[in-house]
Amino acid sequence: MSETKTETVNEDIPISTVDSPAVVLELIHQLKVKDVMYTAVLTGDKKMTMRHVQALLRENRIAGIPIVEDRKLVGMVSTEDIINALDKGYIDAPVEDKMTKNIIHLQDDMPLSFAISYFNKYRFGRFPVLNKSNELVGILTSTDVIRNLLIEMNREVLKLEKLHKKNDTSAHSLYSEMEFSVEHYNMELAGRASTEIKKALKLRNFDSKLIRRISIACYELEINQVVHSNGGVMQCSIMPDKVIITASDNGPGIEDVSQALKEGYSTANEYVRSLGFGAGMGLANTKRVSDEFTINSTVGKGTTVRAVVYVNSSKDET
Repeated sequence: MSETKTETVNEDIPISTVDSPAVVLELIHQLKVKDVMYTAVLTGDKKMTMRHVQALLRENRIAGIPIVEDRKLVGMVSTEDIINALDKGYIDAPVEDKMTKNIIHLQDDMPLSFAISYFNKYRFGRFPVLNKSNELVGILTSTDVIRNLLIEMNREVLKLEKLHKKNDTSAHSLYSEMEFSVEHYNMELAGRASTEIKKALKLRNFDSKLIRRISIACYELEINQVVHSNGGVMQCSIMPDKVIITASDNGPGIEDVSQALKEGYSTANEYVRSLGFGAGMGLANTKRVSDEFTINSTVGKGTTVRAVVYVNSSKDET
């Protein structure tokens, strides 16, 4: 996908997909783009003139409009495009001749964390959202992200308050075994394992810094399986004195483990990088937050990573 001329903004969304508070990280990995996008989308036709689109933008107080044909996204026209049309004297030209045709878009089943990475990477004010059939189903703006996160955070606070009153610590056994299947390129389920493991730790009143370290390890290993493996299994053993996370996948394996552990080293393809991943920090981050870290990999047969975090560890997650 190449860069569109969609309206740019001067500020990133002030949310990090790595360093934000635990409740925010949980929400942005749990929520999907379709949960927060605006669905009543005003669209244009490629046979319209740029002047007609100018009127639509002004009347509806919006900064851009997607151009569709048979529900398929074929282009975008932004206020910048209209300004150029006025300056260069082609305001009465057909939209299909002047619209931006190479569009960076989001998919409706992507985790919200992917969308935030898009906003911070491309610095656009809005993105069109497509479904699995490549049909336009919504628009996502930075305002939509912030507003819906505030709403969900308020719900989470109320839920945790009720849970704290209802449940006594002694009602939850400290020992627990959890297992999750991870599918290759299934972005809809990406982050599910790490989210559920984090919930289990919260129910057992683990220290917040400890939960943060374990959550980072779980999420990094899970995303690695989604984008690099052919599918795998995430296992978590919660014990009174430690938490063990084991990630086992099927192929393709790692040729040089020592190289893979270096920060910035990545074998991610162009598609994975377009989603905001592939920075080469997954294994390095996992090792950084773990008290014990081992990795065994065979080319063509798969990789198993084992990370251990001790309850009484004084290790800093940074």
